[in-house]
Amino acid sequence: MGRKLKSDATLTYAADAFPLHVVAAALVGGMSISTEPSLPPASIPVLLLSSGEELQGAGTLVRYVGRVSSLPNFYGADALTASQIDEWLEYAPKVSIGAEFESVCKYTDSYLTFRTFLVGYDISIADVTLWAHLAASGQRWESFRKSSKFINLVRWYNCILAQYPDLGNLVSRYTGRRSTGLAEGAKSASSAKTNGLAADKKEKVEGSFDVDLPGAEIGKVCTRFPPEPSGYLHIGHAKAALLNQYFAQKYQGRLIIRFDDTNPSKEKDEYIESILLDLETLGVKGDAITYTSDYFPQLMEMAEKLIQEDKAYVDDTDREQMQKERGDRIESKCRNQSVAENMALWKEMVDGTERGKQCCVRGKLDMSSDNATLRDPVYYRCNPAPHHRVGTKYKVYPTYDFACPYVDSIEGVTHALRSSEYHDRNEQYYRVLKDMQVRPVHIWDFSRLNFVYTLLSKRKLQWFVDTGRVEGWDDPRFPTVQGIKRRGLTIEALKQFILSQGASKNLNLMEWDKLWTINKKLIDPVCPRHTAVFADGKVILNLSNGPDEPFVRVIARHKKFDGAGKKATTFTKRVWLDQVDGAAVSEGEEVTLMDWGNAVIHKVEKDENGVVVGLSGALHLEGSVKSTKLKLTWLPETDELLPLTLVDLDYLITKKKLEEDDDFVSVLNPNTRSETLALGDSNLRNVKRGEILQLERKGYYICETPLIRPTRPIVLISIPDGRQRPAPGEFLVK
Repeated sequence: MGRKLKSDATLTYAADAFPLHVVAAALVGGMSISTEPSLPPASIPVLLLSSGEELQGAGTLVRYVGRVSSLPNFYGADALTASQIDEWLEYAPKVSIGAEFESVCKYTDSYLTFRTFLVGYDISIADVTLWAHLAASGQRWESFRKSSKFINLVRWYNCILAQYPDLGNLVSRYTGRRSTGLAEGAKSASSAKTNGLAADKKEKVEGSFDVDLPGAEIGKVCTRFPPEPSGYLHIGHAKAALLNQYFAQKYQGRLIIRFDDTNPSKEKDEYIESILLDLETLGVKGDAITYTSDYFPQLMEMAEKLIQEDKAYVDDTDREQMQKERGDRIESKCRNQSVAENMALWKEMVDGTERGKQCCVRGKLDMSSDNATLRDPVYYRCNPAPHHRVGTKYKVYPTYDFACPYVDSIEGVTHALRSSEYHDRNEQYYRVLKDMQVRPVHIWDFSRLNFVYTLLSKRKLQWFVDTGRVEGWDDPRFPTVQGIKRRGLTIEALKQFILSQGASKNLNLMEWDKLWTINKKLIDPVCPRHTAVFADGKVILNLSNGPDEPFVRVIARHKKFDGAGKKATTFTKRVWLDQVDGAAVSEGEEVTLMDWGNAVIHKVEKDENGVVVGLSGALHLEGSVKSTKLKLTWLPETDELLPLTLVDLDYLITKKKLEEDDDFVSVLNPNTRSETLALGDSNLRNVKRGEILQLERKGYYICETPLIRPTRPIVLISIPDGRQRPAPGEFLVK
């Protein structure tokens, strides 16, 4: 892909034929353009580049935007997906043919049943083009959006609009006065910069991946994502995986998924399966899956070669003493042993003898270096534990510092992307490659993703699992991919957030609020609405003129998204209210009962402590809902209400930023989970595990445990919405 253009390209077109899909593609793709309706009627659009060259024709211009955009896979990840995008680009204009409109909608709706985007796992110019053609069709499409005829197509359309809200502004600006022609709207917004398109893009995407890898050539780049199968992937790993995939695709190269399985004491097949699941969830697909253990024979041969060349030696210094000597820059007593002595001890290690278990292999680098990683790092250690793939075949295993450079080189990796926490080890990496005399590899650093009040160390996360303080690696309080997904974070929100950080190398401590805000923008337009009343202190409102017999009315689960379906609401003479709402009303006040109408409160009954215990009033359905201050959620007094457990979660630690030498156990949050009992509307019986919904006036929730039997509560976990939260430990205090 090419580099993203600056805001110095000009799109000219005929005033009677504004190319909406071209401008929409530029907006989404991050390409700022100026627009001029200066061409004669019936002319094809022309894009004038800063170089003075011109491109002509809407199809050509859309494809050009797709190629130069910094968005991943905007014009496909490979030749196949690019060709599939071309098919959709040719198909999309059929929307403009009156007789074809409904058949196009029907086909696309069916096609999108199990898909988020038209091609692959990312938005592409195919999505933007079809979206723009639908938007340009005006009232005909809007009538379908309000119906339930094409629920998958509407879901797709609304999700794109939620992700890129400026598309709505664009459509309003250029097509809002279709009857008077498009020229007026186009003229009023002749510059994308002055009308906020560039500014909005800058605000929405703080970072950029518009950078070049050193020495990269199209078709020759190979990256790798090398997780250790000793735990689940967390949000930091997700950034690394997406970044490696992005650059592999940008340069039309390869991505290797390599499991760094060099520590049999910690690794399990369970973790390999979970990592592959996480990568699939993230939409990351490698061109090959390999294991460091595939290269154990070659790595052992390399260790022997370095010993024989006096570039490595066998050391029996105990670990504590070795650590002290490295800190003091003192050479080991074993450093100047003969090659024969080292080879003899190496054989003891390979055989797993008691003598061998006392030893390790160290590289003979530079004990006087200011860079501590060069002070004779360990290359090999004994470990009698069985390996999850090769069993007990080996008694010695390479360290990451030794194995990674070698395997990177022989697998053809051209660019090793590593988070900046490894920066001090880069010099060691290059030195090891040099001593091994293998092909060099470029290292490219990126900033580690750090969040406030969050632990990303697998060792520390393992402690929470081992001590039973969490339910497992997928606990919704964990920063693992499965954990945050269980908490209610959509994968699309995670990907948008990570990509918004760009390829910066600056270390930042991120707030969670922005991530949850992105998530809210994605779920709010589509998630169904339900009603709940807290069980503690709930009060009855008796409506004197309410229905003598209950009746049921079918209403939308989401007033602006028919795809959410319908729900049956029961109306009764007596309704439940939350205690806080009962305490907020005054006698004689008119309030609105949501989804019903207005009511006047005649009497508020309180006990001797001033707690509201009952209300009485009368419906005033002819009253205006605009005139009332209080809009109250309510539930009918029926036997069909369902028991709910509403779960609130808090951070695991109380310190915003944990320093390297901090004892994380000393800053544990003692109160990370709170449960509140409630009653929910009867429609919640159909909610499935993992479904996201909104309890009106209470927030967003994800279903953890659906209805199994009437006596067992439905469990809903609260989803943060990006608003400011109290400090850890205070959040769950009632």
